[in-house]
Amino acid sequence: MHGESTKQRRPIRSFVVRPGRMTEGQRNAIDRSWPELGLTVADGPLDLARVFRRQADTVLEIGFGMGASLAAMAATHPELNYIGIEVHPPGVGSLLLSCEERGIENIRIYREDAVEVLKHCIKTASLSGVQLYFPDPWPKKRHHKRRIVQPGFVTLVGEKLAQGGFLHMATDWQNYAEYMLEVMAGQPEFVNSAGVGKFAEKPQWRPTTKFELRGERLGHGVWDLLFHKR
Repeated sequence: MHGESTKQRRPIRSFVVRPGRMTEGQRNAIDRSWPELGLTVADGPLDLARVFRRQADTVLEIGFGMGASLAAMAATHPELNYIGIEVHPPGVGSLLLSCEERGIENIRIYREDAVEVLKHCIKTASLSGVQLYFPDPWPKKRHHKRRIVQPGFVTLVGEKLAQGGFLHMATDWQNYAEYMLEVMAGQPEFVNSAGVGKFAEKPQWRPTTKFELRGERLGHGVWDLLFHKR
């Protein structure tokens, strides 16, 4: 009984940490730069001014993959602070290597569960934006409960956004896009920037990824959703 109870209390994860081979460059970048740019849930609530050594609007990206688009955004917008969350070590190493090579100083990184980071590290109304690009769609219906976009997740994001802050999501799965719209329709604290029930045009600040370009060549669509906190 004790084992069953423990299993029931275990949170449903929206991700699986897949094995991936790290390059020597990625490993070395982690060794060199993680002490400066890495963050952990164990650090507790973030003091953004201390961590970034300045006062600036802060955008959090969940699941940055190999980090190419996040690095591009941070380089293009040095006036903003960026926090990236990614559980896959090769992606973390790749982003740290990009930061080193391009002299990017306005990024900090968690290699943790995004929900745990939001709950325990991000202070109320402290973010100007949250980005969620191409999350795992969990396409099988029995796995939909594992999708990160759920009412509770959106409510949590809303608590961390400052008034007027944005939640920008993108997916190449139409079913997931429609599901996201359905979830957001039940969140009265958010306003759809494109109009009720509509998808947004791709904002200029979101770079087109190699993954996205490959999908376009294969005829896949991409759907953007852009909401603001009232």
